[in-house]
Amino acid sequence: MAQQGVLLDQDQFCCSVCLDLLKEPVTTACGHNYCRICIEGCWDQDVLKGVYSCPHCRETFTPRPNLRKNNMLAEMVEKLKKAALPPALCYAGPGDVACDVCTGTRKQKALMSCLMCLASYCETHLQSHYESPAFKKHKLVKATAQLQEKICSHHDKLLEVYCRTDQQCICLLCTMDGHKGHDTVSAAAERTEKQRQLGMSQQKVQQRFQEREKELKELQQAVESLKVSIVDQRRHTISLLSSSQREREGPLFNPTDPTVGNRLSGPLSENRLLNVTDG
Repeated sequence: MAQQGVLLDQDQFCCSVCLDLLKEPVTTACGHNYCRICIEGCWDQDVLKGVYSCPHCRETFTPRPNLRKNNMLAEMVEKLKKAALPPALCYAGPGDVACDVCTGTRKQKALMSCLMCLASYCETHLQSHYESPAFKKHKLVKATAQLQEKICSHHDKLLEVYCRTDQQCICLLCTMDGHKGHDTVSAAAERTEKQRQLGMSQQKVQQRFQEREKELKELQQAVESLKVSIVDQRRHTISLLSSSQREREGPLFNPTDPTVGNRLSGPLSENRLLNVTDG
């Protein structure tokens, strides 16, 4: 029962971005808690939009909030860490990323991977990245087994440069040999530019969609207006035909006309009748 209680508490104090216990916890204005490095990483991707949102509830903030450490929450997390958890829960299993620093046959489960060190770390060995100023500029991401995909196969260096000439990521050493003289920028700058272009493309698509929607609405209104016009014209035509028919038939069949009897008498009246009805 005590073990279940500890696990329940751990879920309550987990970051919804990295899904691990909060590290240097901060709280957004909407009341949700995150590791500082996790929420800052999310908001770094929103710089171009200028609007920052909570990953949990999507509430937006403008300008970018200046988050402070939640000391009370940090103390509670530290107490939770001191609780006795079964060691098996911390070991890397099938599908997990193992810590690159741990020794022995059973390594601890890695929580984060560093793109500068090109290594993954468990909670214990990750502390230096949070505490030491030497690691302040290192880029941490959720533990991934695909770190090798971010390394140059020729020089074993981080792919941190983008070659626009060949449209591929390269390392710094690549710029001195195979890609010397090429149009290159930092991978981060290229990513920012691609995001900007994608944003503009999305805006253009949205604008075209709104224009087509407006045109369709105007066309529908024109069709409805045409229908009404046709109905009105039909009614007007029927009214004219009816009026004309009454005018032609009136001299023959109006019972109140005292001359009807005279016009219908004699052979001349028959000719008139034929003329009227034929006309």
